[in-house]
Amino acid sequence: MNKPLIIGISGGTGSGKTRFTKELISRFNSKDLIYISQDSYYKDLSSISYEERCSVNFDSPDSIDFSDLLKDIRKLIKFEITDIPIYNFKRHLRMKESNRIKPKSIIIIEGIFSLYKLEIRELMDVKIFVDTPADIRILRRAKRDINKRERTIESIVDQYLTTVRPMHKKYVEPTKSYADIIVPNGGKNKVALDIINSQLLPMMKEVLKHANS
Repeated sequence: MNKPLIIGISGGTGSGKTRFTKELISRFNSKDLIYISQDSYYKDLSSISYEERCSVNFDSPDSIDFSDLLKDIRKLIKFEITDIPIYNFKRHLRMKESNRIKPKSIIIIEGIFSLYKLEIRELMDVKIFVDTPADIRILRRAKRDINKRERTIESIVDQYLTTVRPMHKKYVEPTKSYADIIVPNGGKNKVALDIINSQLLPMMKEVLKHANS
């Protein structure tokens, strides 16, 4: 059985990579596709107090359980059923429940560190980096964290200055050099979506042809 087509999508926090990913997925047949968010793989911090969990640097790659992510990707490559973690951002904990995923022919992996690990990059067929100016990214992150994660504007600004900005420059921005395609302006870039769609469709058809043969 052939290997699934694996697409990696990265970019800074608030870059629009999730919107871009959803726009891309909407153009394909969802029954043939698995979407994995790297955010599901934040490390389990149940061994420390809530106060300690709140002080963890979640913008560092050290906060991600890459071994679990890599293990699950490899299982999906072997067309095995896989349990994807569920992460609670309000409590900074992994839930006991998980999402059971059936293997499919196309896998999309999205997150700020999707292109960070060599072992994961080597499994990807297409690598995309969504590039957006820093001022737009911080405004988007602030809106998201206030509405979805019940954060205060003071805590968001403090986190941005102490961890988000330096971690982006040190760990996220350099991964742009690994991308096959760099997309400016995130999910709003319809031209980029059209071009990428036209390039991916033949690859997907080839994968699906082998999967169904």
